[in-house]
Amino acid sequence: MSVVDDTVEAIPSGIGVSAVRPDGKEKVKGDFIFSSDLSSEGMLWGQTLRSPHSSARILNIDISDALSISGVHAVLTADDVPGENIFGLERADQPVLANDFIRYAGEPVAIVAADHPEIARKATDAIKVEYEILSPLVDSSAAITAKAIHPEGNVIRYLNIVHGDTEAVGDVIVEGEYEVGMQDQAFMGTESGMAIPSPDGGIDLQISTQWLHSDQEQVATALNMPIEMVRVTLAGVGGAFGGREDVSMHVHLCMLALYTGKPVKMIYDRNESFLGHVHRHPARIWYRHHASFGGRLVKVEAKVILDGGAYASTTSAVLANACCFSIGPYSVPNASVEGWGVRTNNPPCGAMRGFGNVQTCFAVEAQMDKIAKELNLDPVEFRLNNALKSGDTIITGQEITGTAPVREVLMSLANHPLPGPSSNNLLELPGGTGRTTDGSHVKRGVGFAASIKNLMFSEGFDDFSEARCIVDDGFIAIQTACVEVGQGFVTLVQQIVQEILGIEKVEILPADTSIGSAGSTSASRQSWMSGGAVMKACEAVVNSLISDLSNEQGVSFERIGTVLVAPDGSASIPVSDALRGRNYDETVVHRHAPTVPLDEVGQGDAHVSFAFAAHRAVVDVDEELGLVRVVEIATSQDVGRVLNPVQARGQIEGGIAQGLGLAILEEIILQDGKIQNANFTDYLLPTAMDTPTIEIAALIEEPEPNAPFGAKGIGEPPVISSTPAVVAAIRDATGLDLNRVPIRPEDIALG
Repeated sequence: MSVVDDTVEAIPSGIGVSAVRPDGKEKVKGDFIFSSDLSSEGMLWGQTLRSPHSSARILNIDISDALSISGVHAVLTADDVPGENIFGLERADQPVLANDFIRYAGEPVAIVAADHPEIARKATDAIKVEYEILSPLVDSSAAITAKAIHPEGNVIRYLNIVHGDTEAVGDVIVEGEYEVGMQDQAFMGTESGMAIPSPDGGIDLQISTQWLHSDQEQVATALNMPIEMVRVTLAGVGGAFGGREDVSMHVHLCMLALYTGKPVKMIYDRNESFLGHVHRHPARIWYRHHASFGGRLVKVEAKVILDGGAYASTTSAVLANACCFSIGPYSVPNASVEGWGVRTNNPPCGAMRGFGNVQTCFAVEAQMDKIAKELNLDPVEFRLNNALKSGDTIITGQEITGTAPVREVLMSLANHPLPGPSSNNLLELPGGTGRTTDGSHVKRGVGFAASIKNLMFSEGFDDFSEARCIVDDGFIAIQTACVEVGQGFVTLVQQIVQEILGIEKVEILPADTSIGSAGSTSASRQSWMSGGAVMKACEAVVNSLISDLSNEQGVSFERIGTVLVAPDGSASIPVSDALRGRNYDETVVHRHAPTVPLDEVGQGDAHVSFAFAAHRAVVDVDEELGLVRVVEIATSQDVGRVLNPVQARGQIEGGIAQGLGLAILEEIILQDGKIQNANFTDYLLPTAMDTPTIEIAALIEEPEPNAPFGAKGIGEPPVISSTPAVVAAIRDATGLDLNRVPIRPEDIALG
């Protein structure tokens, strides 16, 4: 167990230290090139016309007025899509441009290229679309049996998990119904990119994304172009959190560039960004928990409905996570869980940090508190009674073969000191600078929550990452297609090279599709997958070096740290010195242990590994006005091994801020499927004034078997159990049930 160390080294170093980010200075100084900064000579500007209706039939599209505007070079519709007018991350079910039905408000109908963005906007306004407006299906529960709004039906996936004796009954039974609102990833940099036609008839796409090769495949299909003719390069990413896994403007840019023969750039404004990417699935969840008088869980029953919106995106996988981990980080001998991921005429939903675990963790942790209260047990004590450990079996029948320090994260957090009493400073009361709160109305509450998160892709997906290590006279270059979205992989690459080769300076080549896939920067997987690939590529260089040295000197060498030594001690040389004057080029592919799809009753070794976390929130609540001030959030997390302490803290603090947002602030408001608050004025995000003191009680370092350097992904667990911890603290202060997030002031004041 260790508390995170904030000391920053002056230069990059090996694994376990706070090496500096290679792009840090550029970003701080404003010199870093983000995708919105791209430019090219003779560049045109693209713009998208989107449907104002949630459900409609397109009767006619008239582009003549738009084409007549000076400076307009192209106006394209579904008829102009060169290949298949369909795309999708897990299943192709979404049109590039709508050609018959509109299934959500904001669906792209036409695209324009013009000399100037204002001309492009004027042209989209001039396009005349005749619609037959239909009644939208916006209720996720009703969607299960409602008339289909899509050729593939409304139910994207149904999942049934049966574990143990479904007839078992406990001494104490607690039920609850819960709801989670739609959350936005709210990345600072909106979608943007540029497509440039190439002389060979292909296309070069520079885009902010999370998965280069998936983009390449979908774009090539839509363009009816050989995949090698679509070259995708990562442009600077201004945040992602799952919202850039799906294709957005990618095909549109390429269509316009190929049609006009000129480079085309697009940038979504904030309003369009809300329409242009997927969001966190809203959820409706029912639970029935059974427990014994001795404080042990006997059975959990659950029904989970996720609103996938108009198209599938990653709903199938998100549902699997929501259901597989619906009982939390606890050992439950019997369970019956049903889940539905459905289509509606709401905006599409897909990947967001936490990926399904967020929704069910909020609900199951509320249930754990309810049962503890019924049994007259301390909430942490009850959780400890049921905590998973290595060797236990989860409800999918899979044994946890890696580390599972659930008790450790809970106990270290429970033993962490609480903050002092409420301040008399009016500015530190709920309401803050508004000075609206009377201190006599303020009550303090404390709440705990714990979580489980799977790592890497699951259910039989061929999950791999390729990396290349090039040595030229001791100079090192590393290439992968791993997307840097702010998580710090570019720093980790330098640390791995230092750790294995003993060389501090390394060039990180651009991430593009000229090398094999690195998969998506999601699922808490890149340190394990692409970090593992870089590690193996560096080790391959060392192995080649050892072979050459041994042949040249007639002495067998082995690597100890960053030094090559002869077993008899007769010779030794640093790897960095031995590489001088030599050239190597090693490319490797790294895979994790195979997984299998869940069977018809939700059983199977579907996952690779698991990470655990716990959060404790302290809040002050003005019950009369319904105002909340989160005083402190403390956390302990299972990390396997800390690779970079400062980056670990950054991931944890950022995740907690997003969890706090879902608890009390963030929600996309829909009316008949239409977003009502597509801006950062009305979509409320936690600011520095809202974010409390964040205490890291402990980072539990128990190296994970088979993980490169023993490390587990850190980025997602902080967002999962921080939300239910905040809500538990508000319940503790008010005595209210509060079964929906985000909590609104009226939920408290009128509760």
